[in-house]
Amino acid sequence: MIKKLATLLPVLVAVVAASLSMGARAQLVVDITSGIDDPTPIAVSPFSWSGTGVLPEDVSDIVAADLRRSGLFAPVPKEDMLSFPKSADEVSFRDWRVLGTEYVVAGRIEPQAAGYLLTFDLVNIFGQQKMFTKQVSGGSRQLRDIAHRAADEIFEAITGIRGAFSTQMVYVQQDTRGGQPSYALMQSDIDGARTREIRRFSAPVMSPMWSPDGQEVAYVSFETGRPAIFRENLRTGARQQLTNFKGLNSSPTWSPDGTKLAMVLSKDGNPEIYVLDLNSGKFTRMTRHFSIDTEPNWMPDGKSLVFTSDRGGKPQIYQLTLATGQVDRLTFDGDYNARPRVSPDGKTLVMVHRNRGVFTIATMDINTGRMRVLTETRLDESPSIAPNGAMLMYATKRGDKGILAAVSLDAGVKYSLPSQSGDVREPAWSPYFD
Repeated sequence: MIKKLATLLPVLVAVVAASLSMGARAQLVVDITSGIDDPTPIAVSPFSWSGTGVLPEDVSDIVAADLRRSGLFAPVPKEDMLSFPKSADEVSFRDWRVLGTEYVVAGRIEPQAAGYLLTFDLVNIFGQQKMFTKQVSGGSRQLRDIAHRAADEIFEAITGIRGAFSTQMVYVQQDTRGGQPSYALMQSDIDGARTREIRRFSAPVMSPMWSPDGQEVAYVSFETGRPAIFRENLRTGARQQLTNFKGLNSSPTWSPDGTKLAMVLSKDGNPEIYVLDLNSGKFTRMTRHFSIDTEPNWMPDGKSLVFTSDRGGKPQIYQLTLATGQVDRLTFDGDYNARPRVSPDGKTLVMVHRNRGVFTIATMDINTGRMRVLTETRLDESPSIAPNGAMLMYATKRGDKGILAAVSLDAGVKYSLPSQSGDVREPAWSPYFD
């Protein structure tokens, strides 16, 4: 059993072993490494401010940074702008055409009783028309939220894809406190800003997963001396221990309706997939096989689970239809495919794929079986897909340091989020919050 588990879960073992090296608290920074060949030129004119004093955040800079990070846009530097329009009426189409700019964003921020109101226009320069006027408001500490929501609106208007700049992530950070190993579950904006510590542990923590409503995370903690699954409310801090079985308690994943958690338990001797009904507290065993079944993930319709199993001799990904119990093998390309994640439209499978001993992130079209390797780094693991299905976050190594990175599902856009100190790993991309 132990030998088989070590074969099937090298990434899990590496995560636990890596936690022996500690670093200081990490701050994530964006390092764009690859974008499309011909990004769309766009200008985000500095937004005017009609209140008193100086705003604590440069909202137009945050909007431009979001669009640049998508890899699809090339924001015009402020120093190259010929004017700073505050509304569509102030936009000179000829001046912006000279710069080759396709779109201009012009906006103004006003104070409100409890915060701020941003009104902004999106102008199509070559079409010589205003595409929309939008308003976004927020509290006194929500300027970054206002900026991300504006970027979401602009991104969707131009690309037709809903923006995900307003989403967040949780991840695991290694640290050292008083010379002792320390582990933290962290939360931040998806660009790495506004990091906050959800909870700190003296034992490893892993496998965080968001609930579908974005209010809770489930994760595995070793704080009791053995792996146990917890759920924690991110707003109130209330948490509940869900499992306390001997053996393996791992890989919690929420059902699409948030009423159940699939997980891996070895309480009956062999790692199997179980589903916990969160209302009744009842555990239902879903797989029965002498091989190791692990790493479940729900299909978007909630009718089946994909999971990793070595029942074919080596780790591959299978699909379990819950109504019938039928199990079908999905992956055949390569000798190792694990950690499956399904895109929001249910069409694409994302996984950790091993080729010639190198662990990379790959996708597979579920209908055709066509596989595509997305990353060129090594020891890539823990993929997590954005709710719009356009990008995914994963953990990788830079030197001997654990960092987070992102890649588009067509592999055209890549960026990394290295920490200034310490190791970070196990990212989980949030759902939309509305």
